[in-house]
Amino acid sequence: LSSFTFLKCLSFCRFRMLTRTPSVVAQAFLLLSIILVIAIAVIQINQQQILSPGLKYGIVLDAGSSRTTVYVYEWPAEKENDTGVVSQTFKCNVKGPGISSYESNLGALAKPFDDCLNKVKERIPVHLHKNTSVYVGATAGMRLLRLQNETAANEVLASIQSYFRAQPFDFRGAQIITGPEEGLYGWITANYIMGNFLERNLWRTWVHPYRKETMGALDLGGASTQISFIPEDSQENLNSTLQVKLYGYNYNVYTHSFQCYGRDEAEKRLLALLLQKSNTSSNVDNPCYPQNYNTTFTMKHLSGSLCTQSLRPANYYPSKLVRFHGTGDPGLCQEMVSSLFNFSACSVQKDCPFNGIHQPKVKGNFVAFSGFYYTINALNLSGHFSLADFNSSMWVFCSQSWAQLQFTLPKSEEIYARSYCFSANFIYYLLIHGYNFDAETWPRIHFQKEVGNSSIAWSLGYMLSLTNMIPAEGKLIQLPLKPALFAGLLVCLTATALLCLLFLVYLWIASRNRKNVSRVEHVFIPE
Repeated sequence: LSSFTFLKCLSFCRFRMLTRTPSVVAQAFLLLSIILVIAIAVIQINQQQILSPGLKYGIVLDAGSSRTTVYVYEWPAEKENDTGVVSQTFKCNVKGPGISSYESNLGALAKPFDDCLNKVKERIPVHLHKNTSVYVGATAGMRLLRLQNETAANEVLASIQSYFRAQPFDFRGAQIITGPEEGLYGWITANYIMGNFLERNLWRTWVHPYRKETMGALDLGGASTQISFIPEDSQENLNSTLQVKLYGYNYNVYTHSFQCYGRDEAEKRLLALLLQKSNTSSNVDNPCYPQNYNTTFTMKHLSGSLCTQSLRPANYYPSKLVRFHGTGDPGLCQEMVSSLFNFSACSVQKDCPFNGIHQPKVKGNFVAFSGFYYTINALNLSGHFSLADFNSSMWVFCSQSWAQLQFTLPKSEEIYARSYCFSANFIYYLLIHGYNFDAETWPRIHFQKEVGNSSIAWSLGYMLSLTNMIPAEGKLIQLPLKPALFAGLLVCLTATALLCLLFLVYLWIASRNRKNVSRVEHVFIPE
């Protein structure tokens, strides 16, 4: 019995010895396979490089009533929620007046663009010229010309198109944008560059800001002015709002453009009104001009515009000269400027500032740019300030003589310096009595020209909207391992791990069966 038992134990031990070595090897291979699968997967995911498809460029020409500005924008070819992350990379002011001024001299229209376009060609890589879109947007100056002489307006646009089709870029057309579009694009620009649509998080990726309020936009151009903001109750004001989708979000924006209430056209209306009220048609006092300042205009300059036709004198001679003499009278200037607004049209209407136009109550913070900024800067103010500070600065400024003003603003051009008193009074009546700001809400207006390197102008908003129509190119991902090699290694290592696991299961079953056989034989051994 003892020798038999000894032999059985020896046989079992030999079996354990024979199965232990393969088991250890299989376990080692299983563990190694699992580790390698995890390591390769982690490396493939974490070490991948996203290769940007590169930059795309767009050119927008802001063809305003007083001048044309060329903006160059760039954005990555991949986009965030269907809108390109656009930034301004170059700006150039075209020499000369706005394009509407060339209605009777179309041959001279194209030449001034050459200088800016040559600089643009240097900024954008040559191989991208043919893929770079050019858009020309004309604003209130051309809107007025079209109303006054549609044929002349079409000829100006045709001349622009002819010039840009000869350029190496992808010309997408020249169009006259509407007043509401100009207001909306200005609102988009202001909120975009202030980070109200997108911001970078801790991981340097673009995300939508959490609970960040948008700002209203106030734009003062040469021939029109625009106000745009999201009202308190967008649904209640649905008929007077425009819907825009940016970065995956919808916004209902109230916007209105007041034609003939731009700085230049409003001043022409003032001059025509002063001429109408004057006892003489050749020498007129202007309380908004600095004391002892004198200048001369033709009657066509004063009354040739659509905005001043109603003030045209009976004895209208386009080439006749009218001399204006500055008296520097702040009180009388305010009185004359107030007469430019038709406040009586809103006497019985709710939420109606002037000219019979519906406007919801202003809400939140606003940014005021273009003509607003330049006027405030001339008053030696900046950013945001109280209404009392503005009134005080305006009164002091308007009381100066021309000699004092030249000393105060040595670098300002004459045509702007002489008119800042008028502009300041016009801004006061527009914002306080027109848009219904008051002493409490006035400090919420931020007067700014630009943010970072980007100008606050409707052109950037225009470019942002246009990039919604430009298809995004997919991201190019460079992986540490080629997909075929990665897949082959995964299959091989996974198969190895499975085989090792099956082998270990087999050894475990065989070991269990061996133990059971040994117990049975031990029970039936005869004594």
